[in-house]
Amino acid sequence: MAQLKDFPFPFTNDQYAYSNNSVQLDPAKTVTITDDYKKEIGLKRKLLHENNERCFRSLPISLESQWEVMVLIFSELASYSPDQFTFKKRGNDCLFQNHLLEEEESFIFRDSSSIDFEPLDVAGRHVQEDLIIMGDRHDGLFLEAGQLCFPSNWSLTFVHGMEFKSIHTPVPGIQKDGFINKVERFISKIAPGAAWERKNWSITVTNKLDTPLETYSEWGKHRKEVTAENAGELIHLRVEVQRLLRLPMNHDVLFTIHTYLLPLEKLIQNEDWLKIFYSNIKTLPEDIAEYKGILNYREELLRFLEAHLGKERMP
Repeated sequence: MAQLKDFPFPFTNDQYAYSNNSVQLDPAKTVTITDDYKKEIGLKRKLLHENNERCFRSLPISLESQWEVMVLIFSELASYSPDQFTFKKRGNDCLFQNHLLEEEESFIFRDSSSIDFEPLDVAGRHVQEDLIIMGDRHDGLFLEAGQLCFPSNWSLTFVHGMEFKSIHTPVPGIQKDGFINKVERFISKIAPGAAWERKNWSITVTNKLDTPLETYSEWGKHRKEVTAENAGELIHLRVEVQRLLRLPMNHDVLFTIHTYLLPLEKLIQNEDWLKIFYSNIKTLPEDIAEYKGILNYREELLRFLEAHLGKERMP
């Protein structure tokens, strides 16, 4: 669970607006270590063990980029957190040491027999982020490999191999004014080695990180339990810090997703956040509210927020 000081609060405007909101990162980091590292790594590995086909998918064409991603992530961890991680590469011989978990990965670059899982899967077992590789082909971007343990109401199994624009078709308003085409052009122009970050938010009921479509019957039912009295405990603001990096060698795109959850009972402790969050929920278009799973309990949520804002219930 994220604390207020570390939480990547996503709202900058008083009203909801769909935008790319990407900023370039310097340095070009793709992953972040937080206080929840061991807990979330443990959960990822449990999900990968119990539901491997749901949580990891790849096409053979992605293998070269998988190797590049694994070395890139291990090098980044060692570079920015040298007390916690070490990585050495001599020729094709590689050694990654995870001092937080007291583990190591010894492997030969591009030799699949030297690792227990596919390279992207190996790398993903050492970071909190979900990892996606978008293959950049002449006719578009395609989801060619992914380790996805913490999805927000979508399915890696369903979108595996799909083109970028097709994956995002369900998003309301994404086709308006050619917005999705602009986003794809933006991604296609990212320079090799450059990284960009954006924040995407939604709301979830309970503090469950893994909410794939396949298990909707288990977690979706809790949306009916929300009241103005229990909203502070049940409802969580869910923020995905999404980063895009153009791979320097293979020129495919690495997409990392770090998910943070904050219960409303903590969010309301920050008065500025409470006000801007309320304004966004109040003005959220109905189709967006439905897409984000809020529509069925938005009135209860607003009553809870208004009570803490000291307002009377509005008609």
